[in-house]
Amino acid sequence: MRLEPSAALWREEREIAGSIEDRWLKKRPDPKTRERERAALYGKCTRYRVRGIPGVKGRSFDALQDARTWLAQAQTDARRGGFVDPRDGATSLKDYIATHWWPTRSGDPSTIERIEQRVRRHIVSRLGARPLDAIGTEVLRHWEKRLEKDLGPTSIRLVWATLSSVLQAAVEDRRLGRNPCRSSTVGPPAAASGRVEAWPPERVLAVREALPERCRLLLVIGADLGLRQGEALGLSADDIDVEKEIVHVRRQVKMVRAKPCFALPKGRKARDIPLPAGVARAVRQHMEQREPVPVTLPWDDPTSAQTPVEAKHLRPKICGLLVTGRERKAVNRNYCNSSVWKPSLTTAGVIAP
Repeated sequence: MRLEPSAALWREEREIAGSIEDRWLKKRPDPKTRERERAALYGKCTRYRVRGIPGVKGRSFDALQDARTWLAQAQTDARRGGFVDPRDGATSLKDYIATHWWPTRSGDPSTIERIEQRVRRHIVSRLGARPLDAIGTEVLRHWEKRLEKDLGPTSIRLVWATLSSVLQAAVEDRRLGRNPCRSSTVGPPAAASGRVEAWPPERVLAVREALPERCRLLLVIGADLGLRQGEALGLSADDIDVEKEIVHVRRQVKMVRAKPCFALPKGRKARDIPLPAGVARAVRQHMEQREPVPVTLPWDDPTSAQTPVEAKHLRPKICGLLVTGRERKAVNRNYCNSSVWKPSLTTAGVIAP
């Protein structure tokens, strides 16, 4: 059955019109006096309550005109699908992150750990007490200025992106009307332009000679194969296929909450890369002096599994690593960076002491 335009409009308004309730007076007048009698709530609560708009929480007002104004605006926003209740925006950033945003995070454990550090150190510590709707462009400008005292441009961009993710979630949860991090008048530092230049051979050789002998293969792997640090630390003898001249990049050693574990390479994808003859010789020479060490580490996350499915996924793996530490364990990259790599760069004259 086709409705006339007026009937269709009446039905639409009826569906989202809502109503204003006078909680001080009864709805039906007295049959004798024709006047509305006082209700039990008379003088005990806010008088007028707006309710009945789908997806919009009721709200109370002292003045009837205020209730009518808010009802009209809520009707318009609800019809457009853009209603944002100001009361939801009064939630503090810290509470919104803890209650609504953080519990929904998932992904690579080491990535989650880095996000948690950014949120705790640079977002909650400085903006956490502010209500969501009080974080505007002026607040962001002052916040960025403070970040510049402690962080470089790249780190600021990462922290900015994390805050933008939080506020965008608040927008989609209808707690904010817009995301101030996406304003055209404020933003993180621009990425520096420029090409990455490879080290000349003489620098590579100088750093190699400065490294402890047990770690020199790492430089060859990084320089000639282009592996990331964690991938080089997780390379095993079984990953080297000399006959087919291929290296299988299947895992990395990463740190999660200061504990090492095996995991898929960055991007969570294994890959194969060509094996140059020089790298094959270096691997063979290294293995003649030091046999691969079987190392057992948890997979992906060193924390205890909570379910049988997690226990199956996170069960430890054993790999014969090409490069290990002095205690025949997987190399702790934090220790390696500070106590092995940087001193070698200093000795080779790459960085200042």
